[in-house]
Amino acid sequence: MSKPDKKDTDDSGLKLSKDLLEALAKFQEIELEDFQLEAPELEIIFEQGFAGQMMPKLKLPTAIAVGKPTAMLQAPFTLPIETYSGKIAQVKLGATRSEGGTRGRSLVVGGEVSPAFYTFERPTTHPPVVTLDVFDMEVPLSKAVKMHVKDVVGDPAAWAKLAVEKFGADMVTVHLISIDPLLKDATPKAAANTVENILQAVDVPLVIGGCGDAAKDTAVFAEICERFKGERFLISSVTRDMDVEKCGKFIKKNGHAVLSFTPMDMNLARELNRRLYDYVDKDDIIMDLTTAALGYGLDYAFTNMERARIAGLMGDGELAHPMSSGTTNAWAAREAWLKMDAQWEPRELRGPLWEVTTALTLLLAGVDLFMMMHPAAVKTLKETVKHLTGTGKADPAKFYDWVAAKP
Repeated sequence: MSKPDKKDTDDSGLKLSKDLLEALAKFQEIELEDFQLEAPELEIIFEQGFAGQMMPKLKLPTAIAVGKPTAMLQAPFTLPIETYSGKIAQVKLGATRSEGGTRGRSLVVGGEVSPAFYTFERPTTHPPVVTLDVFDMEVPLSKAVKMHVKDVVGDPAAWAKLAVEKFGADMVTVHLISIDPLLKDATPKAAANTVENILQAVDVPLVIGGCGDAAKDTAVFAEICERFKGERFLISSVTRDMDVEKCGKFIKKNGHAVLSFTPMDMNLARELNRRLYDYVDKDDIIMDLTTAALGYGLDYAFTNMERARIAGLMGDGELAHPMSSGTTNAWAAREAWLKMDAQWEPRELRGPLWEVTTALTLLLAGVDLFMMMHPAAVKTLKETVKHLTGTGKADPAKFYDWVAAKP
């Protein structure tokens, strides 16, 4: 390649056109548009002090005063109040003598118009309630539970009395597992006699649980609903594989409420509730979306229940129902009762902690009815509910020194 003509080359060695050189000589400064420079290497040399003129001048911060703050920073805060188009149905459980039953009191669950414990929006309509499990025959129990009920196992009436008078249960859940065709295959009449004995022993509302066999549960529920007409039992439960029409009709006819049980799928819950609407009123239905305990899918159970509650508040009528949690599913987790390394002992403490952790988590999702077992877990949950639903004002002064507070 021949070298550029000397007259067309400036001191930098760049090949420039004659016209451009003459323009530079005349004007000393030229502004180019749509200019593209291709160079394997490019070195730009600034004269001394020139870079400082190009860079923006930075204002250095003044020295920060050393010492502890003497006052709290003041900042405005506006509560994020929202209004929802939906409302959770209210379901009454139990009936007093004036209401056609024999209970000493009735309870109401549901009725929420805001998410759980958003008391800055609206007060809690009806606090969640706790029902303790009672079985109509001896069953294997964790040592942590059995130590509290060992004297009444096998006597459901005495067990129910203990649950109410000593453990503070709001309700009692009667698990009629003896009716299971694979166990004792007890008759519907025998099951109704068991319920009669419990009614005589306690005056709280009852949840009537079956054995899980669709045909046998239907027969037993029909007998109990008719025999105890007007008592406003919660029939636990009606599932998609049962004769929904038959169950709905005898539940409604005899003035009871129904627990609509589905696995963790909101679409299935909608479907079953929609089928029940043909036979019972909306204020007769409580939903059970299935409780997966701590370590066995609790996060998914929480998400599913929270989504259902928010959907109900936002206007989805098929999900606008109170929710129940079979919190005793926590005891199905072997970590709740299994003997483990010393750092995980004692089991007598770990078990109820497992149950109450499950309960407290789902409490924040909006659960209205907790089916529980261990008295310590029940006490902790009830105290937490009392605290969260309290209307007293906190003293902000005692929180000012939170930074220096010791654990």
